[in-house]
Amino acid sequence: MPSRRPRQRCRTLLAGLAACALTLLAAPSATAADTWTEVGSDRADPLTESQGLTSVEAPAGSPNRYTGVGTIPSSVSSRGWNHVGDPDASYDGHYIEPYQRDSGSTKMFRVQSPGGTWSEYVHTLSAGEALNNSWVAISPDGQWMLAGEYGTMNRLLVFPTPGVNPSTSPSANLPQAATVHLDHAVRDVQGCDFTGPTTLLCSSDDPAGTLFGITKPLLQIDLSAPPNGTSDVSGQVTALRQLPLRSGCSGTYEAEGIDYDRRTGTLRVIVLSPGFCILTDSKTYRFTRS
Repeated sequence: MPSRRPRQRCRTLLAGLAACALTLLAAPSATAADTWTEVGSDRADPLTESQGLTSVEAPAGSPNRYTGVGTIPSSVSSRGWNHVGDPDASYDGHYIEPYQRDSGSTKMFRVQSPGGTWSEYVHTLSAGEALNNSWVAISPDGQWMLAGEYGTMNRLLVFPTPGVNPSTSPSANLPQAATVHLDHAVRDVQGCDFTGPTTLLCSSDDPAGTLFGITKPLLQIDLSAPPNGTSDVSGQVTALRQLPLRSGCSGTYEAEGIDYDRRTGTLRVIVLSPGFCILTDSKTYRFTRS
């Protein structure tokens, strides 16, 4: 009579596989994409609200902040820092604006403390780093700041948060601490903001639509771990939807900065209208998770 042990082992293996499959089906996906539904919009001023925006939690009652060509102080632009990107604020109220010049080997992060004092932190470009300084996103723990380069990129840059991380000083170079390696290329990202320790939402001004099948996409990036500045992490990129493209004019829109306010669960994204309508019907669109 043949031994039954092999059959019993098969039954055990099959039972184990079935249990494992049930466990996987029951477990929520760590990188499940959210759905964001448009719930309203506000006019975006082309001079002072055309580059970026952020909500500020501290001090209590602080207004939302915006950036545009009209918000650059003359004392800053006179030194060649003529472009400001999408800002962010830490939960304790440190507000940070990213700046760039037309040429050179540095980029600058301008920081306002909760008490109102301004300071500047300059970063010397790493090997192969693009000059542009499009946006910043501060991690929920406040210690690390992500920044992005314009163009088609497979990475995000990680820095110690200037003015918050104790390793930083206005008198010293702000070094790149680590890299986020993306599993899918992104193009012309204009802003990102954390919605949790390992999740970012980003606005892309991609005009071609060849990367995700849509132009001007809202992207979700799920990190393999919270950034810690000591090791690289990976990022899984998902295109969630096309940003709204509505105007009285036809032509090329420009997706700009992004903000997520955890207090209300509201996501806001700036989209500039084509041609003359940049003056009349550019919008900051509001979204909620559904």
